[in-house]
Amino acid sequence: MNHMLSGINGVLYGITILIWGSSWIMIKFQVEVVSASISVFYRFFLAAIILQCLCLIKRQKSVYALREYIFIAIQGFCLFAVNYWLFYLSAEYLSSGLMALIFSTIVVMNMINGRIWFGTTINLKMVFGAMMGISGLTLVFWPEIQWEDSNYNMFKGLLLAFVATYFSSLGNIVSVRNQKKGIPVFYSNAYAMTFGCLTMLMITMITDEHWNFSWNPQFLLSLVFLSVFASVVGFWCYLTLLGRVGADRGAYATLIFPIVALSISTVFEGYQWSLIAISGVVLILLGNYIILKPSS
Repeated sequence: MNHMLSGINGVLYGITILIWGSSWIMIKFQVEVVSASISVFYRFFLAAIILQCLCLIKRQKSVYALREYIFIAIQGFCLFAVNYWLFYLSAEYLSSGLMALIFSTIVVMNMINGRIWFGTTINLKMVFGAMMGISGLTLVFWPEIQWEDSNYNMFKGLLLAFVATYFSSLGNIVSVRNQKKGIPVFYSNAYAMTFGCLTMLMITMITDEHWNFSWNPQFLLSLVFLSVFASVVGFWCYLTLLGRVGADRGAYATLIFPIVALSISTVFEGYQWSLIAISGVVLILLGNYIILKPSS
């Protein structure tokens, strides 16, 4: 852990936490006025334009084999399209803080996917930590769970958020793979976001969404924040961190997101802290710390 938070890794870690810990409430601002698929399209359309322009300015023109562009496209599909579409849909049913808590399970998902794709060993310490994390999530949601039909939408939101997190995990793994092949994060993100933007355009057309745009200052501010800071800056920092320390340890930053997001949610959405919820957060952080703590 000390190695992870030293030098440039610590800077990347800190920037990622500050930006992404604040992004969940911005997502809520988006879906309140524009549909999920169109909001995601706008976000990555703007981000892709910014990155492509920066590539031209930096004259970063590299040519890779078709196979590499296929993996860049997969990264875009998982990390800059479908996952956020599902997250934005879940935002219609869940608070921003609770979405961030679900997203923190990407730590466990990255370890499982790391085992599948990179052959990373899964040990009993990881299993124990994962069980603590799942128990913590149960405690956080327990006060809000009422076994009635009226809460169908809440469970729908939970399912959407968990599936979205898994797609994010797959995108993390593909990004690490692309970096191992020598593709710079800046370059892969530019083209992956472009492909993600096109994917969202197709999804929007298939679902026959009604196109609209809002000039509401709140919507515009959230769009700029999500496109420039959360997408261009945040993803560069986070994916660079993954390439430097690994998808499992890099995802440790997501454990701090819920604390930041829930704090913001308390102010803007009236999230009510309870002893059970606090205990759940502690279990989540402790469980994932156990997973990520280097073996002595």
